[in-house]
Amino acid sequence: MQTVYLDYNATTSLDAEVREAMLPFLGKVWGNPSSVHHTGRQARALLDEGRERAAKVLGCKPSEIVFTSGGTESANLAVLGTARRLKAKGRHLITSSVEHPAVLQCCAYLARQEGFEVTYLPVNQEGMVSPASLAEAIRSDTILVSVMAANNEIGTIQPVPELGGICRERGVLFHTDAVQWLGKEPFGDVHQFNADLVSICAHKIHGPKGAGALFIRSPFQPDPILFGGSHENERRAGTENLAGIIGLVEAMERFIHPPVFNKERLAPLADRLLCLVDRLPGVQFVGSRRQRLTNTVSFLAPGCDSIALLAGLDMEGIRASSGSACSAGSLEPSHVIQALRLPEQASNSLVRFSLGRNSTLQEVEYVEETLPEVIRRARK
Repeated sequence: MQTVYLDYNATTSLDAEVREAMLPFLGKVWGNPSSVHHTGRQARALLDEGRERAAKVLGCKPSEIVFTSGGTESANLAVLGTARRLKAKGRHLITSSVEHPAVLQCCAYLARQEGFEVTYLPVNQEGMVSPASLAEAIRSDTILVSVMAANNEIGTIQPVPELGGICRERGVLFHTDAVQWLGKEPFGDVHQFNADLVSICAHKIHGPKGAGALFIRSPFQPDPILFGGSHENERRAGTENLAGIIGLVEAMERFIHPPVFNKERLAPLADRLLCLVDRLPGVQFVGSRRQRLTNTVSFLAPGCDSIALLAGLDMEGIRASSGSACSAGSLEPSHVIQALRLPEQASNSLVRFSLGRNSTLQEVEYVEETLPEVIRRARK
């Protein structure tokens, strides 16, 4: 049976050359970068070199990069650390209704446990935040705005430079989760987002899992959220995962500029999937046709649920994903789809196809042949 992987927004395979770059740090270079002896100093020198390499890719100062365990920790450090550092100035946070749970759950926790107030910006039916709604929501006690660069579920690209510009004019810090953007969209340097904090993740760009970074525009420093050591200039306790960091840096150098997700090659394949969705009876594309990640095509199939659709696709060798979460056998509609204010009966039938560097025309043709029957069986 043919295997078709269409879940690149969830994770990518570890690139062979990235893996080769990591291997010395799983064997020969094994020292603790915080140790003062020669073995530790060797590791420290290579860690510092990695930070300088990452800064060159991002176009920032090495001191503005904190290495983390991935995108989730980067977002947690940005939101929790900033809110706690600035709480004396105000306790109002702004985010969007379609953010990744790594941001939404931090905001909910701060509101529930630490006395913060959160405004959730609405989105239009394409999943896009209006800059005017942000400008209206900012108050004198607003200390942080967090809006993602591109949505992981439906691929909608947010106008982050404009949003960040509004925040800068009003003296409010701006965080963007750029995990889905980097490697897919054109990138000059990190300052193009007009953001004070930017979250990065390795395994979305053919790097290793368990490695990420947070850009923090100097001189600001958020409060740490991990304690137990003075690592990362006292911003993130815990012995640095040197192998993972080198894998992240190698992937950044290879796959951010130019993006590893080649738009010219992937656009015709995504267009084929989009045309397929448009001609299937009762099936509805979700997201923006103009401002979306080229590799992402998401849709709803009313009369089905995501688990049945994904299981049916998987049985045919097609690996796709959904915004829905299954817990103890109960299906919960995607919060992104709910934010689009679509009919409730369709909200638990989201399927996301996300293409990548190994996707082929033959794979898309196989999906064209297979998807209609999978939907028919799921509805039955």
